[in-house]
Amino acid sequence: MNTRMSARMSTRMSTRAPRRSVRARRARSAVMITLTVVAALLATLPLIFILALLLTQGASSLNWAFFTAMPRPVGESGGGMANALAGTVMLITIASALGLPVGIGAGMYLAEHRGGRLASVVRFLSDVLNGLPSIVVGIFAWQFLVRPVHRFSALAGGIALAVMMIPLVTRTTEEMIRLVPDALREAALALGYPRWRTSLTVVLRTALPGIVTGALVAVARIAGETAPLLFTAFGNQFWSTSLTQPISALPLQIFSYAISPYDEWHALAWAGALVLLALVLVISLVAKFATRSRFGSAND
Repeated sequence: MNTRMSARMSTRMSTRAPRRSVRARRARSAVMITLTVVAALLATLPLIFILALLLTQGASSLNWAFFTAMPRPVGESGGGMANALAGTVMLITIASALGLPVGIGAGMYLAEHRGGRLASVVRFLSDVLNGLPSIVVGIFAWQFLVRPVHRFSALAGGIALAVMMIPLVTRTTEEMIRLVPDALREAALALGYPRWRTSLTVVLRTALPGIVTGALVAVARIAGETAPLLFTAFGNQFWSTSLTQPISALPLQIFSYAISPYDEWHALAWAGALVLLALVLVISLVAKFATRSRFGSAND
């Protein structure tokens, strides 16, 4: 009798143990999921707060004149930032034209020759440049691009921004290319493709979505930089699209208006910050949808 009772008790205890274990695992899982959701919300809250603040402070100053009119003198109401908008687009174009090819090419070299001595040196220097303060880049550009010719210029500003783009694009391109399976390279080489053609037509195309994302991150970073432009582009209150003359830009105009004592300029500074954020957002969305549609149709 005692043997039967002990057997039943042991059976009940053995069935309760797995149930307790399952409940404990579910509780831990629920806690971790809750923590990850909270972390995700906390990661997006700064952007939400910044966007809400810019909308409340700067949306009222956005009108057609803001995009088409030139800045007005102190004491006159109205005016816009047409010259700053054109200067920002011009500087980003110059920086992208100079920085993206160099960064992507350097990233391809690092990925294809990851064990080489030169690749290790370039990788280390890229990491150092990624953490370099932007004002140091501005001083460097001023020393070698502005001081010798005794003139601030849009070209000097574009080169300074390109220097900031290159290390970020380089490291992103390397990481994206290293994610491409080696089987694709081997298949292309087995079909008779030379190594350079395999890298350009197979590897680079496969890693292109990630490379585009890295390029957009680099563009987003330089779009709001002010310190390098203070030493190179300098700013301009008049309309200018010359590569050899000082040029205005949204970050410079926002900085100048924000530190002024005039309420009209403060409102325009908030509006300029809102437009700058919207510009980065639009570029990111257009590139994302363009990349998705291209590769989605290719996969179909």
